[in-house]
Amino acid sequence: MSEADRSIVRLDGVEKHFGAVRALTGVDLSVAPGECLGLVGHNGAGKSTLMNVLAGIFGPDQGSITVRGVDSTAGYTVAAAKQQGVRCVFQELSLCPNLTVAENARVMHPALKGFGWRRRAAELIARKLDEVFPGHGIASREIVGDLSIAKRQMVEIARAFTVTEAPADLVILDEPTSSLDSVVAEQLLAFVRHHVAAGGACILISHLLGEVLSTADRIVVLRDGAVVDVRPAADFTRDSLVSAMGSVAEGGVADGDGFTSKRRGGSPKVRARPAGRTTGPELVAHAGEIVGLAGLAGHGQTDMLIQLHSARRKASASLQVDGPVSLVAGDRQTDGIFPLWSIAGNITIRSIRHMLHHALIDADAEQEMARRWQQRIGIRTPDVNNNILSLSGGNQQKALFARALASDAEIVLMDDPMRGVDVGTKQEVYGIIRDEAANGRTFVWYTTEMDELKHCDHVYVFRDGGIVADLARDEMTEEKLLHSSFEAA
Repeated sequence: MSEADRSIVRLDGVEKHFGAVRALTGVDLSVAPGECLGLVGHNGAGKSTLMNVLAGIFGPDQGSITVRGVDSTAGYTVAAAKQQGVRCVFQELSLCPNLTVAENARVMHPALKGFGWRRRAAELIARKLDEVFPGHGIASREIVGDLSIAKRQMVEIARAFTVTEAPADLVILDEPTSSLDSVVAEQLLAFVRHHVAAGGACILISHLLGEVLSTADRIVVLRDGAVVDVRPAADFTRDSLVSAMGSVAEGGVADGDGFTSKRRGGSPKVRARPAGRTTGPELVAHAGEIVGLAGLAGHGQTDMLIQLHSARRKASASLQVDGPVSLVAGDRQTDGIFPLWSIAGNITIRSIRHMLHHALIDADAEQEMARRWQQRIGIRTPDVNNNILSLSGGNQQKALFARALASDAEIVLMDDPMRGVDVGTKQEVYGIIRDEAANGRTFVWYTTEMDELKHCDHVYVFRDGGIVADLARDEMTEEKLLHSSFEAA
């Protein structure tokens, strides 16, 4: 049997253009049963466009799509892709926030109909959540909009692997662990290997290269819309994979080497206890410190950031923030971007009062700030006046970072802000954070990535809504973090 006949899906010479932008250029790609295909590349490399083509959202301008040996290019729509067993979990979640978990399962699975469909939908999604994420703590009757972004991502993933009348032969996972803590992420990756071993297939897109190297059978590298390397995962190392993607920014430090943690004296810029706690450890951050928040997702880290963000209006004996504050949201679609505004407008909104001239916004100053931060943080766009939604997810996140760093904020709160940001850009942003901290800015940084905690002066571990450990950088290990996350201090 030829490779084309054996593949679940095969793309040959696929091209996709958006005006003058060539998002995909002559892409060849195939996925076989029993295979996990890793897909990597910097933001703007074409990964999201390629997934949209595979999911039937975009039709190719040139090239062909073959499904199980049959040319399906004509009429390859979202419905046709689903019917042929191709599912996609997008980085920007597609759940309906006003519906329950069970009702969202019904949206994707119309076969759940007739009397008692809610009960059947609830049982179906609950079984899959139990299978993929043991101990998930998600009730089928919960409203999705009330869930944390991590739990929403878990529901989206479980829904994609759920089978009713159409099979789940190929499940595309676009940054599936970006909002998940390390324990839940390991559960998902173990399930992916189980799914593949049973004859299914997955495409795994992740900027966490260790996940791709440990989970994928084969890795495809995209750069500027073209496939530049395809090899078995075992033939790559982290360094060779980064090299294939394109050089990392000079001066970037991936793991915090050369960074010396130190406690600063004087009056703190931030002092707070978790909400509802009158005793126990408190969070303290001084000027120029980078303070990390760690622990399993949903244990109070984001709540702490929200407390700090509102502290200047609601200061108390157990909550004080000395200086202007800016927040980099982790859930950019809900809490971050203004979707009808330009890139420039999204970057400058936090600083707009400093650009007023006779009560009018100085347009030249706004453009100058937007362009300066576009260049400094590497936002890939030909024009900052384009709509923010013209950017890839990772570049939208960079715009939110630019908004905070361009402002007068002395304290920057970060809610897992590197979700979906490529490894090269991460190095650049880490360097900017450390430079800004050296100049006296204070950062309070919640992250689910162990490597990012290595850039912090010290780390507070959260468990059940409280702080259970305060670890200096030189005493922090993954073992200590996990032990603190599961055991009371």
